Amino acid sequence: MSFQQPFFNPRVPFTGCIQGALHEGMTITVTGRVLPGAQRFHVNLQCGSRGNPDIALHFNPRYDSFLDVVICNTMQHSKWGSEEREYFATMTRGANFTLMFLVNRDSYSIFVNGVLFMEYLHRLSFSRVDTISVNGGVEVQSIAFSNPAVTSPPPQPGYPGHPHSGQRNRNRSRQSKTCPKTPPQWCTATQAFSAAGFLQAPPPYTAQPPYTPKPSFVVPYKNIMAGGLYPGRNITIQGVVNHNADKFCINLRFNSGVAFHFNPRFNENVVVRNSLLKEQWGQEERTGGMPFYRGQPFTVIIMCDTQCYKVMVNGALMFSYNHRHFLFQQIDILEVEGDMSLSAVLV
Repeated sequence: MSFQQPFFNPRVPFTGCIQGALHEGMTITVTGRVLPGAQRFHVNLQCGSRGNPDIALHFNPRYDSFLDVVICNTMQHSKWGSEEREYFATMTRGANFTLMFLVNRDSYSIFVNGVLFMEYLHRLSFSRVDTISVNGGVEVQSIAFSNPAVTSPPPQPGYPGHPHSGQRNRNRSRQSKTCPKTPPQWCTATQAFSAAGFLQAPPPYTAQPPYTPKPSFVVPYKNIMAGGLYPGRNITIQGVVNHNADKFCINLRFNSGVAFHFNPRFNENVVVRNSLLKEQWGQEERTGGMPFYRGQPFTVIIMCDTQCYKVMVNGALMFSYNHRHFLFQQIDILEVEGDMSLSAVLV
């Protein structure tokens, strides 16, 4: 799967191509700043750029009413569907933001500043989406793309509009979701969280042990990240902790050191973060809790921000780690090793 270079500091209004269209497991990350006097802005994932194209996802923060609100919608054949509204307080005027769209089989998961904001059910097939556009009271620093390193299942057929899809999505977002008995290679963060046992699965699955996806990679795992890191680039790792695990680690390396060492240690019940610079380990960071469990699946998303790495585990923002090595493009090696099996990687 080809690597698409990010767009840096594009002028708004902006329209850019999504190479190869959307596919399951792909993420698009937009970093930027809401202008101090903004009334509204939008990010569209759309089907083409000419004329009046269909818009699969219209993400539209509005600041011109009593409460700040995000409107999401879909436009087909020049007609808007039913709006879905979510109120928020995280993308305020004048503030920086990181906005990530994760393409799932049934929905888009939308994360704002590392926290799951909402899910939006597909009304158009995501395989038609080949363009992103941004307009309104916003300045954009980067638009970055991450592709799954595993082969995704074929995309679903077209999704017809439904007059009650907005209400269905709101109901669905308030309900627990569980993975099927035989899980797909890619699960959403919420599904992985459910499969890990934090949300009760209904019968007949309660008698089953936690699922163990068939490993798609050999551990220890090493991969070259084309283009290195940059603000807005995300790395997603999905796997299962061994039942007798002592520890495992995820390393973001450059040629002479480790920029970010992420190391869950089960015997100590802690996640250690550190850097190896000039052949010396720095001061460990150990606060933040232990979100991993022996024998359980997990999804880790490492987001490279301008000042730090933000780490989500099973859909929750758990850790931040200030950069100690600032030449991001040099950081181009991903390593995963230790007591776990690896089932999916997004780089």
